[in-house]
Amino acid sequence: MMSAPLIDHIARTMPDFMPGHVWLAGAGPGDPRHLTLEVVAALSQADVIVHDALVDASVLDLAPQAQKIFAGKRGGQPSTAQDEIIDRLIALARQDLRVLRLKGGDPFIFGRGGEEAEALATEGISFRVLPGLTSALAALANANIPATMRGINKAVTFATGHAAGTADDLDWSRLAAADQPIIVYMGMKALPTIVEELRAGGAAADLPVAIIMAATTGKERVLTGTLATIVTEAIREKIGSPALIVIGEIVSMRARLCRASI
Repeated sequence: MMSAPLIDHIARTMPDFMPGHVWLAGAGPGDPRHLTLEVVAALSQADVIVHDALVDASVLDLAPQAQKIFAGKRGGQPSTAQDEIIDRLIALARQDLRVLRLKGGDPFIFGRGGEEAEALATEGISFRVLPGLTSALAALANANIPATMRGINKAVTFATGHAAGTADDLDWSRLAAADQPIIVYMGMKALPTIVEELRAGGAAADLPVAIIMAATTGKERVLTGTLATIVTEAIREKIGSPALIVIGEIVSMRARLCRASI
């Protein structure tokens, strides 16, 4: 537990959240314990919070004084258009409100935070970026899967599976050829396609895979398998979004570390 003097010291070092400003903040992977102190301070000062679907309700409950505006995006479900979100942020700022744009993970990792910052800059609206624990790294650590491990990998790739199987897709065969772990966001719907294309690119059938669903929350589930089995197992276990897919030998570390992890 932090002491009162330490809390007071931290509070004095925090920037003031001024009316008419927009703060683009990352809420981390889910559990409020993973919020940064800067984001906690922003939650306490915000007049309005424009939040994504991946922001846990327990995080929003930390700001009872703030109006909450949902601006979530979920594949295959009705979603708020990005242009509409940007227009809303601008309009709220021009009402002299303290606007907190709260996203799961980190705002600049597949969160479209860069697009929103660019639009605010174009409109001359002052903004600040508050980094958050990116969901991929926090979810892996929480599941006892090291994102990097000496003797296993020298790089790691963050990829989005949102466009898998379309003309705008990644070249999964080239990612397979790199023989380094891949952490896939928004890939559950396209998991069969991703697996098929990685296998076509030379990835071994027995390459370890993990799916981390609802990371760090009370609903978290971790499923492990291989490229050959993961699609069938995910269907059988009813694993759904939000989830991260981890592909690579780093997944094999989970069983070893879980022996003594508390």
